[in-house]
Amino acid sequence: MDFQAACLRALLYSLATAAQLLAVQWYSATHHGIAFSEDGLTEHLQSLLLAAGVLLLATQAPKGRPYCHVARLLLGFLLASSIREQDAFLDTHVADGAWQVMVALVVIAALGDTWRHRRRFLAEFQGYADSFAFGLFAGGFLCTYVFSRLFGSERFWQAVLQDHYLRLFKTAAEEVTETFGYTLILFAVVELLLLARRLRRRRADERP
Repeated sequence: MDFQAACLRALLYSLATAAQLLAVQWYSATHHGIAFSEDGLTEHLQSLLLAAGVLLLATQAPKGRPYCHVARLLLGFLLASSIREQDAFLDTHVADGAWQVMVALVVIAALGDTWRHRRRFLAEFQGYADSFAFGLFAGGFLCTYVFSRLFGSERFWQAVLQDHYLRLFKTAAEEVTETFGYTLILFAVVELLLLARRLRRRRADERP
């Protein structure tokens, strides 16, 4: 990736992030009381970001494509996360605990596939781990699954706000940071596809 391409992508990612936050701000101002509920904008954004990531990874997962085994593992991870985001719907309209069974099946299938092709996966991961795509994914993972859980904890906000504590602050903090984390993960998926395309072109140029 050259400097101009890096700057362009940084600009596009920054604009996308800013637009997302402005949308959440507008929605919060116009939908009092439900902005961060199960039917709020952040929940829908999270589902949309995960669905987009799953669809993009599905295009890279077929056998023979560059980083296909890395893409399969990430696909399983995002699919499991997507199912987890629909827990309330699945518990209500399918069966209580249905999402847990579905997530377990997806995780087992993804890990099983990675184990069967572990040598190829490890060979691919060496190149992936040194890439911008992996850095973005690691940042998104930490933001969503570590930082948002701690930053959005009730105990944290009770300590910060003391007698002025309102659950809305805790919920807003958790949902917004979680959404940003999913956004970084989607950017990481895009970067993985671009990385795979560059590798495919390089291989084509090396052929006699």
